[in-house]
Amino acid sequence: MGSTASTLSKIPDVETLMQETGFTPAHMVRLYDRFKALDKERKGHLCPQDFGAIKELAENPIGDRIVGAFFSQGQETLDFHSFVRILAHFRPVDKDRPRDPNVPEPINSRSNKLKFAFQLYDQDKDGKISRAELLQVLRAMLEMQVTEEQLESIADRTIQEADLDRDEAISFDEFRKSLEKVNIDHKMSIRFLR
Repeated sequence: MGSTASTLSKIPDVETLMQETGFTPAHMVRLYDRFKALDKERKGHLCPQDFGAIKELAENPIGDRIVGAFFSQGQETLDFHSFVRILAHFRPVDKDRPRDPNVPEPINSRSNKLKFAFQLYDQDKDGKISRAELLQVLRAMLEMQVTEEQLESIADRTIQEADLDRDEAISFDEFRKSLEKVNIDHKMSIRFLR
């Protein structure tokens, strides 16, 4: 591994990317090295299959949904800049960073973290989480720990509690409201350098 400056010089528009994502030069070097390690064939981009090398994703019951969230609909590859922007959702919020109203909301804001989490459920991308979509996630996460009847009861209760407009689905706004008291920053943050 080369020096930080040497590695950063290989990344086009690295300053803009750091400003956009909030990652430090040390983070960028680590993420660049991780990207290169996943890109075993040196293609300069990642495919969904490249993420299979990440043990935590391979073992995660919704790992395929998480990997899918890295790729826009119809997109089959992911370049380094897109890789970093997605991972920025998991960067802890910088509470000391002043909020400039002329600058877009940070990628790692509470709202953007919730939008990312919402898309893990909303697989058909219609802007709503249906009972069937919720059941798919619950089945994957809980597997053999509960019966199908219990899963259906959990899904029904969740829809009933979150569905404020009674359309039998959960919109993003309803999803956001149902998670108002949840510390989403804690639940959706990865410490990138320890």
